[in-house]
Amino acid sequence: MLKRKYGNRSEWKRVLKRKYAQSYLDTKEFKGYITLLHTIKVTEPLSVRYGEHNICIVNDGYMWLQQFPLDKKHAVTTMFDANGNIVQWYIDICLENGIDEETPWMDDLFLDIVLLPTGEVIQKDHDELEEALDNGIIDKSLFSIAWDEANYLTELINTRNFELLNLSNKHKEILVEKLK
Repeated sequence: MLKRKYGNRSEWKRVLKRKYAQSYLDTKEFKGYITLLHTIKVTEPLSVRYGEHNICIVNDGYMWLQQFPLDKKHAVTTMFDANGNIVQWYIDICLENGIDEETPWMDDLFLDIVLLPTGEVIQKDHDELEEALDNGIIDKSLFSIAWDEANYLTELINTRNFELLNLSNKHKEILVEKLK
């Protein structure tokens, strides 16, 4: 059974005070759902470490934009600091994106790609994907789908052709207007 992750992150106990907005877009560049979580007050900051980099991804005033493109095998979370600067893009490889009771979701396929503003690309959680295969949570076809999508997106990122990343600020601004 794959883990379904929802765009509103309502289960996130770290966030004490929040604002949330979402929208459906059908444009030339993007068809799907976008969500924006503004973490007004959190219990404590959250940082992640990638090699030499220690990056704060959640704190008071941060925003997480999630893009759930329909008919794609990925979803993108762009994390903005309190000043509106992108701290990272987090790309979830997924089986599909959809909507349930008006809330966008993704069915997570374990593999993830992190892109830092420096251009550094980090593939994550291949051990979780292997473990899911070994434990019968996924089969070989889903395992292959995950790797095919991760490799395809990594190539797009490396050649600067992953257009969804270029829409992060534009999509954030659309939803910031709805937060007011």
